[in-house]
Amino acid sequence: MEHHQRARTGGEQQDTSATTQKKKRKEVALYGNYRNYYGYRIGQDLEEDPRLKAMKKEWFEDKDCLDIGCNSGVITIAIAQKFSCRSILGIDIDGARVNDAYWTLRRKVKSIRTVPAGGDKLAESNTVNCLKHPVAESLNKRAKNDCTSPHHLQEGDFYDIVSFKKGDFIQNWHPRDNKSYDTIICLSVSKWVHLNWGDEGLITLFSKVWRLLSPGGVFILEPQPWKSYYDNRLVSETTRINYQNIKIRPEDFQDILLDKIGFRMVEDITSSVSGCKTGFKRPILAFWK
Repeated sequence: MEHHQRARTGGEQQDTSATTQKKKRKEVALYGNYRNYYGYRIGQDLEEDPRLKAMKKEWFEDKDCLDIGCNSGVITIAIAQKFSCRSILGIDIDGARVNDAYWTLRRKVKSIRTVPAGGDKLAESNTVNCLKHPVAESLNKRAKNDCTSPHHLQEGDFYDIVSFKKGDFIQNWHPRDNKSYDTIICLSVSKWVHLNWGDEGLITLFSKVWRLLSPGGVFILEPQPWKSYYDNRLVSETTRINYQNIKIRPEDFQDILLDKIGFRMVEDITSSVSGCKTGFKRPILAFWK
């Protein structure tokens, strides 16, 4: 009886150890680069991200746009479809999320058409292929092979409009040929920049956005509240140290962008999404250069 009791106790210890190891293997998003971020934040029962309601078509229509921290590309693609961008580039520090974004793009295209308008043109398209991304190249080839009959997109050819790129915006990412953008969005990203690179990194983010915006361009910012910083301060040793040394708070961002960076005006567009039963209840601000 004693032998069986010991054996059972040993098994329980082994199970506990296995559970602990499983928890340790849980994915850690050092930069907010959560897998399936949009599904977890807004759920599957909404037709579109409620933040789109705060955005105006004239900010995007026939404009060149940039999405900083695009994750799986859901917002990037939705903006392209709803507002008819000339082009929109999503960048993310995590290559795995960029891969996810390309597959999101492929699923979106397949959901609204049977075949791309001009299969040969798609195969030669530089929009996705120009990034020399293996997944992007595969998408072009497989999209052509999937085609059986002509059918046009509702909002133009996504493969000519939407692209994605892996890049560290703060440290070393730069657009090709000194390109500028009419609209830049930065949604639920500033906290992660702040925690990983401190006040200096935040100022770098704002200053770089200013330089990349065309005259009259708009910067759409969704900052996270200070409580959210506290909740994520222990993601890494770097974030722990930076959290302790941060002097700029989210409530200071507006003054910094207007008085120090040089934006000429700001509009609080938060009310457009108020009342939505989602996880996105943060302020959304539009700044004009």
